[in-house]
Amino acid sequence: MIGKEKVKDIKKAIPYFLNMPSKKIWVDCDDKAEVLYISFRRQQQANDSIMKEDIIYHYHDKELVGLTILHDKGKKMSFLFLDSVF
Repeated sequence: MIGKEKVKDIKKAIPYFLNMPSKKIWVDCDDKAEVLYISFRRQQQANDSIMKEDIIYHYHDKELVGLTILHDKGKKMSFLFLDSVF
């Protein structure tokens, strides 16, 4: 069951979701590896990737089709990183 605090966190993230480059997004989280995968289209078919700090930007030609966010141990995953992406 999702608690009230989690719902508050989700509500805070809504503006970021609405500003995504796609109206459909897919998100996968690997807790063991501490990696968050975000795809802006299914079957990314990325043909280029650029890594800046702890984010890998996946492109198909010049279109951003996905992100891989790498996390250090103990670092809390947060939607705050999206300010620097968009």
